[in-house]
Amino acid sequence: MRFLKPMMLLAALLLGMARVQAAEPYHLRIGWVVAGADMATLMFAKPGLAIHAGKSYVPELVHFQGTSTVMTALATDALDVSALAYSTFALGIVNAGMDDLRVIADEFQDGVPGYHTNPFVVRNDSPIRSVADLKGKILATNERGSAVDMAMRALLAKHNLQDKRDVTIIEVHFPDQKAMLKEGKVDLIPAVLPFGMDPELRAFDRTLFTQADATRSAAAR
Repeated sequence: MRFLKPMMLLAALLLGMARVQAAEPYHLRIGWVVAGADMATLMFAKPGLAIHAGKSYVPELVHFQGTSTVMTALATDALDVSALAYSTFALGIVNAGMDDLRVIADEFQDGVPGYHTNPFVVRNDSPIRSVADLKGKILATNERGSAVDMAMRALLAKHNLQDKRDVTIIEVHFPDQKAMLKEGKVDLIPAVLPFGMDPELRAFDRTLFTQADATRSAAAR
């Protein structure tokens, strides 16, 4: 009988270890917006790129229209990790009080000298030749508060143009923006990667300004 208690403790320990070993890897909820531009859509594209995937964690990729709704998902614990634009990261801290946000990686930077910056394009047969010419036009954005949305609004403000007063800004999914521009349903779109490299779009579009132009303009105000 004196061995019963130690044996029970040993059995409990072994049972606990078995449960840990049998436990499923953590399901890591990862938000993404643009395939190819978001790191998460690349790092799990081929087995072995993310060496711990499927072992210590199972990636669960969740698509969003823009980083504004990604921020909301993070704030409500519907996501574990995601890319946030410079605009939404700041809004998360200042407006949503998410002072526990932490940067764990830098996915890409727009407008670094000598490198890519997102163009805002019009049709090449459009009479629009300047930002001032956008007055009375319909402009597309992916989502209010996103990086390209904030950049566009900043440049519009510098030219005293406001949404609903001087221009109309509508939300359009990135994959649908090319068709909307081609069909004349909108007058300007942000041609982000990889959509901005589409040869069909390049054949009928013209760059009016870039995201780097917009952010430099905003910084100079």
